[in-house]
Amino acid sequence: MTQAVMLQGTASDVGKSVLAAGLCRIFYQDGLRTAPFKSQNMALNSGITQDGKEMGRAQIFQAEAAGITPDVRMNPVLLKPTSDRQAQVVLMGKVATNMDAVSYHDYKSRLREQILAAYNSLAQEYDVIVLEGAGSPAEINLRDRDIVNMGMAEMAQCPVILVADIDRGGVFAAIYGTLALLHKQERDRVKGVIINKFRGDVALLYSGIEQIESLTGVPVLGVMPWLDVDLEDEDGVALQNGKYRGNDPRDITIAIVQLPHISNFTDFNALAAQPDVRIRYIRRPDALTDVDLVILPGSKNTLSDLAWLRESGMADAVLQTHRQGVPVMGICGGYQMLGDTIVDEVESGLGTQPGLGLLNTITRFAPDKTTTQVSATMSGELPGWLATAAGVPVRGYEIHMGETVLQEGCCTAMTLQKNGYPVADGAVTADGLAFGTYLHGLFDSDAFTRAVVNGLRARKGLAPWETAFCYAEHKARQFDLLAEAMRQHIDIDKIYTIMQQHQEPV
Repeated sequence: MTQAVMLQGTASDVGKSVLAAGLCRIFYQDGLRTAPFKSQNMALNSGITQDGKEMGRAQIFQAEAAGITPDVRMNPVLLKPTSDRQAQVVLMGKVATNMDAVSYHDYKSRLREQILAAYNSLAQEYDVIVLEGAGSPAEINLRDRDIVNMGMAEMAQCPVILVADIDRGGVFAAIYGTLALLHKQERDRVKGVIINKFRGDVALLYSGIEQIESLTGVPVLGVMPWLDVDLEDEDGVALQNGKYRGNDPRDITIAIVQLPHISNFTDFNALAAQPDVRIRYIRRPDALTDVDLVILPGSKNTLSDLAWLRESGMADAVLQTHRQGVPVMGICGGYQMLGDTIVDEVESGLGTQPGLGLLNTITRFAPDKTTTQVSATMSGELPGWLATAAGVPVRGYEIHMGETVLQEGCCTAMTLQKNGYPVADGAVTADGLAFGTYLHGLFDSDAFTRAVVNGLRARKGLAPWETAFCYAEHKARQFDLLAEAMRQHIDIDKIYTIMQQHQEPV
């Protein structure tokens, strides 16, 4: 019989995703076949499975922590906001529709059967399922059709552990208020609390912990300190909170433009992990100074973000930086923005719009989304600072709804292998100062990343960094450090007991 436990939070960004990954790692270390599960994920950070299905990055890195291949059943519903009111609905890895919040609230009840089928299918194959909720279970305005918090816990018949973030203040009020707003049968599912992101002397919390346990009848299973581990974040909250401000001095500084609808900023985790690279996310033109490379990242609303670039002055700042000889790179939506022309009769209906003009390309949006993992080889001859990356193999994935055609003056950046056939991707100018690609995740390819960074080092007269760095090994070390810290600060034996006492047949 399958065991399961669900982490829910007092709010968004309390650390559910990371702690769920930690539990996946612990159970994996203990010899249990473990899978993550989040019924509905709202995020612009997504990835592609081996069979070309799209799912949330959080469940991908949780699967990696569990030592298994990501599977779309681990995240059957993915919501990708396209504006403040609209979102693309991805169901079992494929685009289903676009909806506003009110329409989706009515639509949710139709998803329960598919969600439960995905969960039960995983439960047939694994010893333990680690479920993750979304936001807070105390969203009383959404309770009647909940499919991701207590509604999911009820479907899975699993116990719940509540995660609370002490770093933002008011942790005991958050715990008490959340439990108070739950129905009795929902409160009965909550078997423990984890206080997360603590800084300081934990002894100062003891009296508060005793009182909250007395008031609620729910034990505190542990207090997790603020950890210096390098793990992925699920959404843009980490950017808003300044996690990636990058103030440490390094040889190479790379500026990533923080678009309003930025997607897949996890593309840059491997780059940020390089020992000689500092990453800065910027939103203001005056911040675009003293950088060695500018990157326009992916976007879920390319033309809206392109308009923001112009209105905010960031477009002029990027172009001025380029004129000063600083390379500019674009990934996916950022690649489209670097071109001469974007034709959109699909996503926004805005028709033909001018791009930034750094690449002589034309992009036409299409109704069908490309979602695939690919291997590729960088072009054999690349100009300027990119020459060190010539011929280097890379891997990544595509998530886009457009096709880009190169015009005179642009060369292909790389060749993809798709279904056994070579396919050209990306564009680079003759001087190498503008470069774009549709390929997400290419910085996870160690040889490519080191070649690119060493190319930037050479532009500054710095010797190449010869020490090998393996990002996959780095991630594995981070998972192990997280698991070690959780074993030290959380009563893992109690969590095992909770799961065993609430073991349900599948």
